[in-house]
Amino acid sequence: MRMNDVSAEPADVDLRPLSARSVVLSLLLGTHPPELPVRDLIRIVEPFGVGGSTLRAALSRMTAAGDLRRTGDAVYGLSDRLLARQRRQDEAVRPRTRAWHGEWEMLVITATGRGPAARADLRGRLTSLRLAELREGVWLRPANLARPLPAGLADAAQSYTARPDRPAPELAAELWPLDTWAGTARALLARASGSRLPADRFTVFAAAVRHLLADPVLPPELLPAGWPADELRTAYADFRAELREPSGYPAD
Repeated sequence: MRMNDVSAEPADVDLRPLSARSVVLSLLLGTHPPELPVRDLIRIVEPFGVGGSTLRAALSRMTAAGDLRRTGDAVYGLSDRLLARQRRQDEAVRPRTRAWHGEWEMLVITATGRGPAARADLRGRLTSLRLAELREGVWLRPANLARPLPAGLADAAQSYTARPDRPAPELAAELWPLDTWAGTARALLARASGSRLPADRFTVFAAAVRHLLADPVLPPELLPAGWPADELRTAYADFRAELREPSGYPAD
């Protein structure tokens, strides 16, 4: 198979099983503002095999664990800790981009003497910013995202604007496994279109959101033909609209 050939057969995907906690979190992470009355949660989760008593027990455990907060009479919302996760998910589903003129963001790690936990945390922060590591301590991406770098990164890295000598599509193909990402996206789309049960579709689209978090959101000229990210985002948006149906899930 040619590198980044997104027309190849889609790979299989490993879907995590549903739990009451995962259903509630997925619902609230996709809701704005991120809170719902218990009566609405019961209505929405019933097609996914989560009964009322199971839901109430999960809500109590999640509140005690700091995942949720009770905002009113039988109304639950995301805790402050999870609001940052919702912002990352929103950005994954609707990334903000700007015109690209060939420049790349480059971060060079300058901090030294950091322990394994601190290094892992920094790597996670840089990856969540859709930067990729060219070599140890050097991270970059095309400068097409309409977002500033967090001010806190200045303590650990210096940022630059660069124009690499290498052809940009070649560099992008080295930094990101574009063929693998596209294959998984197509597998998720195929599973979604072939799933009729609400619980199955919910599981697929929860996986789709996680996958979109890893989309590098490259300029179109750096992507292989047939890149499926927009199709996956549209399918997820349509599914969210289904969840807003009065019955909690549309009739067949």
